[in-house]
Formats: sequence, C-alpha cells, structure tokens
Amino acid sequence: MSKLFKVTSSPHIRHEDTTRGIMLDVIIALLPAAIYGCILFGPKALFLILTTTTVAVAAEAVWNLALHKEQTITDCSAILTGLLLGMNLSSETPLWIAAIGSLVAIIVVKQMFGGLGFNFANPAMTARIVLLVSFAGQMSNYVAPMEWWSTGAVDAVSSATPLAQESAYTFKQLFFGMHSGAIGETSSFLLIVGGLYLMLRRVIKPIIPVCFIATVAILSLIAGNDLKLAIFGGGLMLGAIFMATDYVTTPTTNLGKLIFGVGCGIITFVIRQFGSLPEGVSYAILLINILTPHINRLTLSKPFGFGEVAKP
Repeated sequence: MSKLFKVTSSPHIRHEDTTRGIMLDVIIALLPAAIYGCILFGPKALFLILTTTTVAVAAEAVWNLALHKEQTITDCSAILTGLLLGMNLSSETPLWIAAIGSLVAIIVVKQMFGGLGFNFANPAMTARIVLLVSFAGQMSNYVAPMEWWSTGAVDAVSSATPLAQESAYTFKQLFFGMHSGAIGETSSFLLIVGGLYLMLRRVIKPIIPVCFIATVAILSLIAGNDLKLAIFGGGLMLGAIFMATDYVTTPTTNLGKLIFGVGCGIITFVIRQFGSLPEGVSYAILLINILTPHINRLTLSKPFGFGEVAKP
C-alpha cells in the first residue's frame, strides 16, 4: 500500500504552532525596542523602518508573482526581515540605501536560495553587511538620542556605537539605550524583555544567546576591557537574541547550539579586539552560519540501537 508524504521546508514544527505564529511572536518581541528606537531617534527612524518593511514585503510579493509561485507574504517572514533590517540601521541612513538593503535581503539572500527554509544566512543580517561594505560612509552616521526633540533638527555625526567612542557611559545609559547607535540595538533592557518573551513562548532556547553573550563577556574580562561596554554598548543583544537564533540558519541540536553560540562569541571578540571594525556581531553570525551544516552533522546523536558494521 502506497503512502503519501508531504515534504516542506524548515522550520519543522512538532506542535500546533505555525511559521506565521512564530514570526508574529518574534515581531511582537521586537516591537518594544523598535518603538523605543523611534522615540529616541525621531520620525526618521520610523520612516526608515516603514521603508525597509514595505519594500521587503513588496519585493517578496513581486518575486512570487513574476515566477508564478505561491504567495508567501502572509507568513509574515518578509515583515520580520524588514523590521530587523530597519532596527539594524542608523536613523540617518538614506531611505534609498535602506530600500536596497531590503531588496538584497529578500531577493538575493532569501528567494534566490529557494525561499524561507533554504537561505543559508539570516537575510536581514546579511543585507546589513552588504550595506556596510557598499556604503560605509552613509552607514556610519549616528545621532545622539532625543536630539531631534530638543533642537527640532538633527545634525548627524560621524561616529559609531559606544564601542568606537572614547566617551564614558554609565551602566544606566547603556542598559536603557540612552546613547547613539542603530535604531533597535540601543535598549538592551527591552531586547532582553523581548528575548524572555520568546523563551516563555518556547520560540527560542536560551542556549545560543547565553553562550554568545557569556563568551564575549569572559573574553572581554580576560582582555581587561570594559565589561558593560562590551555587552551593552553595541549590537550584541540584538544579534544574540534575535538573529543568532534564526531557526533556518542555526544548528538543530543542543550541543550544536552551544558550539554555535561560543563560536559567534569568539569571532565577535576577535574582530572587536584585533580588527579595524569596532563591531563584529553580524560578521561573526554570518561566518558561523556557513558552518551550521557541518556543526549539525558533527553533533547529531546516533539513533537508538545503531552501531557500526563489524569488519569481517
């Protein structure tokens, strides 16, 4: 008797949750930090996030129509990609550059590899790297928080996150996001709250974020760096909680997740400490994403009762 099997792309869910439900949970977890970023950096931040999200959804819809594929914008993955990309950009990023980032994320990184479940890296993170490499000058303009509110106009300054600045920040300023940086990465407090929400909803496991952040913290202590700056002064929280935990591009086993988190932490520290860039989170995640298939293969458990064939 023949049996029919339905084969679908990852992520594979073993309970009533759906891909759309998971994406909505992540969007909900990101919204507090995104809204806070718009309050800190003003209307420009809001328009930028709306641009990246709208272009991401439109790009996926047009791609599916052009290739006569089933429409997938209802799974909310394109919305999440656009939101994540916008949160990873400075409010001073020109809207046309943000739009290019969304096109790269959806068309090049996601759809050209087969769509959701087949992309080898996080689309938003990879698009951010492409923009950093292609438009380095425009991507390095940041402003002080609430400057738009107090002066009515914003004067961009060529500086990076606190990791690249000599000014001293207090723990309170770093933890609650009262400093320059990307729209969604400044408030570690709200990012942690979002991460806890995802853990309570069982959307993500704490293994990767904890191992990622702990590795950076330990290595920074050994190197004599400012611990609060290393953890809360850049994109570590946003990357560790929301991008390094992507279902499609991270290992499936617990041991694999541990190796993944530690590897991301080591590469992040090395880039920050010895590289010419102050931040290395996105590059670290991308490099370890490439190794994910090998990590999965090395950490998969043998099925019960399986043994090697005895040699004659």
